[in-house]
Formats: sequence, C-alpha cells, structure tokens
Amino acid sequence: MARLQAALLAGAATEGAIATFTGYVRTTNDKRPVHSLELEHYPGMTQRSLKNIAREAATRWPLLAASIVHRVGVLSPGEQIVWIGVAAAHRGSAFAACEYIMDFLKTAAPLWKKEKGPAGERWVETRKEDGERTQRWQEIGGR
Repeated sequence: MARLQAALLAGAATEGAIATFTGYVRTTNDKRPVHSLELEHYPGMTQRSLKNIAREAATRWPLLAASIVHRVGVLSPGEQIVWIGVAAAHRGSAFAACEYIMDFLKTAAPLWKKEKGPAGERWVETRKEDGERTQRWQEIGGR
C-alpha cells in the first residue's frame, strides 16, 4: 500500500491530504460463512468504468490525483479486494471523493461477485444500502 500511496503523490503537490480506503473479503456475508469470493469482469469495460468514476469525482472536487486498484479472480477471506487513494489540497475533498468512488464502485462498476461457502455458490446482489448511498450523491450534485 505504501507504493500505491507514493505513486499517487508522484507528480502531485506534496502538501494537502491523502485519503485511502482498503476493502477486504469478508469471512461472513448475510450470516453465511464465505470460503472464497470470485470476481469476474470484462477488462476493457471495467477499466473504462473505473476511469470514468475517478474522472467524475475529479469534476466534483479539486483533486490532485486519484487511483483505484480492484482485484479480480478468486480471493480468500481477509485478502485485499480494493484500494482507493485520493490526493487533494484539503482533507474534506479527499475524504468525500474517496467515499464517492467507493460508493459508485459498489453499484456502477461492471464487476460480478460469486461467493462460495458450505451452502454452495451464490452471486452477490447489490445491497439496498449501497444503492441508497449512490443515490445521495446524485441528489447532492447530479451525475
């Protein structure tokens, strides 16, 4: 993560704020044990989507830099699944943009998750709460 943060600062101002978020594969989801999580995607489509989400964040807040790393394939509980880093002159912009990016990754990025556990496999649906979080950004400033 230190290398990701250093890369985030490369070419950006060295004063201000960096906000980061790291997400991990859960050991349980909806009260069910998770043995593994498989993430599928369409590479070109997914990369464009991630760039568009970061670009939209940069139109809302004065960002110096933003970076998104989202893993795909089969992951085990406790493994890192996503890292988001945002650099801005002020912490408020960095925090808000980081949260915005994560909210839209959960609802708009073309990534499909399949959990495997003792009860078998199941596709993970978008949670109602995630949709509500995304909706609030649309109400705050359109998208």
